[in-house]
Amino acid sequence: MTNDIGAVVGSGDDDAGGWSARLGWAFDLIADDPAARAAALAHLAKSRRNAWDALERSNELWQLTLPMGTEEQYRESAFKRAREEYYDVRRHCLPDALWEGTSGVGITSWPGLPYALLFLEWEALYPQEWTEHAKAWGTKQTLIRRLAVPGHNETVRERLTSLVEVVVRRAYRCKDREYVRVARAVDSEDLRRRLGEAVHSDNPWARLHAGYLLWLLDRPQVPNTRHVWRTWLASASGEQAAPTTPRR
Repeated sequence: MTNDIGAVVGSGDDDAGGWSARLGWAFDLIADDPAARAAALAHLAKSRRNAWDALERSNELWQLTLPMGTEEQYRESAFKRAREEYYDVRRHCLPDALWEGTSGVGITSWPGLPYALLFLEWEALYPQEWTEHAKAWGTKQTLIRRLAVPGHNETVRERLTSLVEVVVRRAYRCKDREYVRVARAVDSEDLRRRLGEAVHSDNPWARLHAGYLLWLLDRPQVPNTRHVWRTWLASASGEQAAPTTPRR
């Protein structure tokens, strides 16, 4: 998986160039080379420390200016600069940079889209490193839901399809159930072929997850709820030996 999504043309800090200047290093988080990943993790750790330090300074000035009253406090120059510095610094690290949303544009045109995909690919490909250095289940869930829409270009659809494939072939992790939304949004012959291969693999998790997902893709009106999952699992248990039921 590579950063080959077409750049979004624009100007200023929030265009594709601005994102790349702040976070271009982050693509090495999913590099095949362990040394490159280690360097990216070190960069991330430094960026996160900078964000924490900036937040600490902002909080200290918040405490000092509290007696001024809310209106005067938020006009006070030192506190205002500290807040602005924190918001700027946190845009240089993950997952913080992704918390600003899509800035009024659709997700398919958002310059931050490559980094949203990157964050999810990192969790899918190197879950232990992701968990140790940037665990954010709420961010994962929000990004998956935002990305689960029609209208993506073919490169993005391919990356989302690959994400679904990776997820169904592993033991369940927190918020993985949200990928049903993505699968429905990018449903295709290619996705169903990959899921079919997973169903017939030697991996019990893959057989279970892919079978459930294919069943849901054939029933777009059926909600992906815990009750539906348990009902399907009970009916499937007579056909295959299922591993311990994951919490969904």
